[in-house]
Amino acid sequence: MFQKLLLMFGLFFLASLSAQAQDTAEVFGGYSYMRFHTSLSGNVNGWEIAGQYKFTDWVGGVADFDGHYGSLGGIGTSTYTFLFGPQVSLPSRVSPFGHLLLGGAHISGEGFGDTSFAMALGGGIDTRISHGRFYWRVIQMDYLITQFGSRSQNNFRLSTGIVIRF
Repeated sequence: MFQKLLLMFGLFFLASLSAQAQDTAEVFGGYSYMRFHTSLSGNVNGWEIAGQYKFTDWVGGVADFDGHYGSLGGIGTSTYTFLFGPQVSLPSRVSPFGHLLLGGAHISGEGFGDTSFAMALGGGIDTRISHGRFYWRVIQMDYLITQFGSRSQNNFRLSTGIVIRF
């Protein structure tokens, strides 16, 4: 229930933004690695997609979704996050950025599942790969906090992929 409500809020937020002449949008998609720390820690691999609506040249709102899959302590596990928040970036050919994203995470494995609060604090670097609108997200690093069970987990997420700017 919390998951659906948060997703609907994020989509409503992005859809309700007013259009201005200087506004732009971007879409990111790529590979993601996560070092997941629960009582059963491990490395998991997956994907990440994100959309950003830019209010100004350097401030935007981001919706970020990912999925990671692997084995934690011999148990096949799937972990998903859905995060929303502001992102600040320097508009240039090589564009560093930073963000603070809040939302939720869901973990499931053999016969169990749980949803929790999640927060990502991080940033990265995009670089233009053509004279058009294609960029390469060279690196994105996030400190990702989840709260499965009674304790917080301090996770690390690393991503790379392609950004298309409109």
